[in-house]
Formats: sequence, structure tokens, C-alpha cells
Amino acid sequence: MDFEVRKLEGKIGAEIIGLDLDGELDASTIKSLNDVWLEFAILLFRGIGTSNERHLRLSSCFGELEVHPIESLRMKGFPEIIYLAQKKGDRDQMTFYFDGDPIVGRIPFHTDMIYTPTPNRGSLLRMVEKPTVGGETAWIDTAAAYDALDDEVKTRIANLEARYLFVTNLEEMRFGKEGKIELGNYGSVEYPVFPDVAQPLVWTHPESGRKSLCLSTVQLIDMVGMPREEGDPILASLVEHTLSGRFTYQHDWEVGDMMLWDNWRTMHTARGTPPGYDRVVHRTTMKGAHQTGRLL
Repeated sequence: MDFEVRKLEGKIGAEIIGLDLDGELDASTIKSLNDVWLEFAILLFRGIGTSNERHLRLSSCFGELEVHPIESLRMKGFPEIIYLAQKKGDRDQMTFYFDGDPIVGRIPFHTDMIYTPTPNRGSLLRMVEKPTVGGETAWIDTAAAYDALDDEVKTRIANLEARYLFVTNLEEMRFGKEGKIELGNYGSVEYPVFPDVAQPLVWTHPESGRKSLCLSTVQLIDMVGMPREEGDPILASLVEHTLSGRFTYQHDWEVGDMMLWDNWRTMHTARGTPPGYDRVVHRTTMKGAHQTGRLL
């Protein structure tokens, strides 16, 4: 391999060291990168994301890129890149109070596009402008969380489904809340409408065959075909287990860092910042051709 692999802290994920992005990557290097991604699910590329061209060059190694459905988020001249920014003085930012403290840009643990039958394959996130306070991102290896369950629990949940909705107001979250959440400012972005979707509680990765838990806390509503008084305790227990911290890696960014994650095997969270701090990230997304769920 034309790079070194070093495990990240916390037993999940790996750092890729020594990768040269100045030129096109050859087929052997691309295959090696994909093999490592499949093994570790979360990959850190420290400090080498210095341009949009480098970002796209690395992103294209991991699959076909998709263009975001919300046009206002696309970067001019680079439609495959999503521009996400929190800027001091911006009065249109979505803001929530967490236990009374205002936070901009926080999104609790979730799996991208879980509210569709075909979630995307993965994403590559690049830090462009780092805030002086906050702004961390964290990931959970949901395959490791599944592996740690008792065999009895694995058998019980093997064929169960949960219902997911597209949730933007975090006050409406039913599971995985970290303290009291209150809406401050919703912002003016118009979001698409999505129908209800059923997803299996246990996913089988189409490439590795590994099983993982599907528990996107922002959009998780209830169990399919089960009254809430029966299904909610099951979901609450699985969420508590998965969010325990045992399967989590949190990254404190530096400018130029890039993080790649397997959306079929992880959840992630943006910790957000207090109002008044600048944070800019760029993101690419790899299309998903594997259907996991069904419309209700």
C-alpha cells in the first residue's frame, strides 16, 4: 500500500497516513483504500484536504458522487460538494437550546438519508474553517454495538423493523435526547417532504456481510407493527447501549482534516457551536444503490 494505517483511539476507525493526493490515485491504491474503509468504517485523513480538487479526487475513490437535492447547499462550480457554514452574525441559523444553552449546528446521532428506502453509501467531510469553541464531530460503529449485544437480544430483534420520519425540529425526537431540547430559531431553509419508511433494526452490510444496528436517533419514531408501550422499551434499551460511548470516536478537527464514514455501518453527530463562532465544512456524498428499507 502507498500509505500507512493506524487505528484511532477508542478501538474504532483508522487514520490513513502518507497518502499523496497531488496526482491521480492508481487502481491498486484505490482498492487498498476501499479495503481499509470496509474494515474500519471510519477513516481520518489528517491535514491533506487543502482544496476542492483534492476533496473530489479522494471522494471519487469510494463511489459515484451524488448532487444534494437542496440546491442552495451546493457549492458554485463544484455541485458534488455541499457547503455547510455557521457564521457569527447570521440571524437565519437553526438554533436549539440544550439544557438552556443555545447551540448552532448541532445534529444528534443519525444515519444519513435513513428516512428513504436507499440511504447513501457514505460521505467525506472536510474542515475548511475551524471554530475556536466546539465544532467537533463524533461517530459510532454500529457493527461493534451489534456485536456487543447478548445472543438473546440479537435473536429477539433479528426480524423487527422501526419506523423513521424526516425530522428537523429536534424537540420532536423520541429517543437519544441528551438533556432538554428547545427550539430557538428554525431558520428559513425549505426542506423536502418524505413519506414514512420502515427499516430493519439489524442491517447486513452488502459488501462485508457484517451485521449492524440501525438506530438513527433523530428520525427514530417507533416499532413497526408493535404498540409503543411494548416497542419503546426495546428501542430505548438499544439506543442507550449504542450511545454508551463504548463504540464512539470523537474528532477534534484541524483545518484540512477529512473524515470518511460508511453510512451503512455508522451513526454520526455534529456537536455544534455556541452562537457567534465561525465554522465551515465541505462534504461529498457517495450514492447508495443498496435498498435497506421500504415505504409505509
